[in-house]
Amino acid sequence: MSENHHENYENMTERQKNRTIWSVITASSLGTLIEWYDFYIFGSLAVVLATKFFPSDNPTAAFLSTLATFAAGFVVRPFGALFFGRLGDIIGRKYTFLVTLLIMGFSTFLIGCIPGYETIGFMAPVLVLILRLLQGLALGGEYGGAATYVAEYAQPHRRGYWTSWIQTTATAGLFISLIVILITKNTLSAAEFDSWGWRVPFWISILMVGVSYFIRKNMKESPLFAKAKSEGKTSKNPLKESFGNKFNFKFVLLALFGAAMGQGVIWYTGQFYAMSFLQKVMSIDSMQVDYLMATALLMGTPFFVFFGWLSDKIGRKAIMMTGMLVAILAYRPIYDSMYKSVNIEAKTIASGGIKETRTAAIHKDIASDSLITFHKETTFTDGTFIKKDSIVHWSAAGPVMKDGKAEEPKVTKSITLNNDTRWYLVFLVFIQVLFVTMVYGPIAAFLVEMFPVRIRYTSMSLPYHIGNGVFGGLLPAVATYLVTQGKDAGHPTWYLEGLWYPIGVAAVCLVIGLFYLKNKNNNIHD
Repeated sequence: MSENHHENYENMTERQKNRTIWSVITASSLGTLIEWYDFYIFGSLAVVLATKFFPSDNPTAAFLSTLATFAAGFVVRPFGALFFGRLGDIIGRKYTFLVTLLIMGFSTFLIGCIPGYETIGFMAPVLVLILRLLQGLALGGEYGGAATYVAEYAQPHRRGYWTSWIQTTATAGLFISLIVILITKNTLSAAEFDSWGWRVPFWISILMVGVSYFIRKNMKESPLFAKAKSEGKTSKNPLKESFGNKFNFKFVLLALFGAAMGQGVIWYTGQFYAMSFLQKVMSIDSMQVDYLMATALLMGTPFFVFFGWLSDKIGRKAIMMTGMLVAILAYRPIYDSMYKSVNIEAKTIASGGIKETRTAAIHKDIASDSLITFHKETTFTDGTFIKKDSIVHWSAAGPVMKDGKAEEPKVTKSITLNNDTRWYLVFLVFIQVLFVTMVYGPIAAFLVEMFPVRIRYTSMSLPYHIGNGVFGGLLPAVATYLVTQGKDAGHPTWYLEGLWYPIGVAAVCLVIGLFYLKNKNNNIHD
């Protein structure tokens, strides 16, 4: 790219620049949205994937293993940030996130092709883990490139507004993943979806990636990077300049511990932990949870742009710190209200509202034994419906004994909510999404403004992906573990124990951010 591209852009009218940046945002956002869709499909289907790629004899361990595999994709994101960030600062923003798009797309498609655990044994989770690691590496290079690319096109007084459109792509990607899953579930029977239909959302991604690739292929390099490259001012060793230089490294640490790690845990609490809590802790029907989450996300997404716009007016710090503070104070009351919203003890069973049946099947590993399932369906007068299955292992001699006692039955429960409760939970999740928009809407502009052009891609990508990939990505697994431990210990509010992780991380980040972050937005033309 020549210096002429930068000069031509600088000479454009405000209207021409707006038209140009809309094309830049469309191309960048579409690709980033698809990458988030690819990445989140795994999380959206975590409950199903636990039964496909892991041993089925311990459902809790299988689900935790699935969450750990999901988290592994986040943990490697910082390494992707280093690798692709370096390429982006040497070669250019455009070509780097073109490569990340292709890696992400093919990895997602292949996850949908892997045979299940019953077919290939432990090779199934191993292959899934490898592909999740590739996804994480690709995403580590994608976001920094897209955010930097848009910021370097944006007018200084509107940088928060323009980059906030990139911020919508993560939530939009999750939203679209839920919609695709819902359409697939509604199109197929429950048996078909469980057998092979869950693979369809993974396969669809390859079509979207192809479209995005051809759009991105025709994009031009960012004007600021093009100018720096034509003048020979790009970095020959971005890693050394970013992290070997004490002055710059201080800002990397400040970006991480003063903003990104708090933003990361609030983001995943409001989106993924909320979904996991509704499904696993509250036992709400999975399809109803998908509808509930999709509605809350749709309602909340415009606020990314609102808070990005507002950060141009009053500063990034004030909005991000306020979002963290309100989230810290509100999480426990919100989740307590969520859990207590389905209060079965206070409900009245409808006339003839209890139906009980029993079925038996041959044990798949022990031909002489049976698995007896006791089905119980309960309908309440307010429209709430509960389906409960208790599976008992029965041998020829009677109930299977373990440690001198009858083996505990495996119990699965699914609650279908009435309209009032469902909309109440939509509202509570929407409030959490608002916290997400406050901390996440302004952060792309905030991070870009902290670092110079020559090492911007590398320097801003690492703290962002450690904050989101490590601190945020580990949240579902850590929180689920804390809830399980609290329940086993008999803690009266065991269902709230998982929140101590995001509250603690966000509180540390809030204190550091309040004392050490600057209030004023910076210029990036350096």
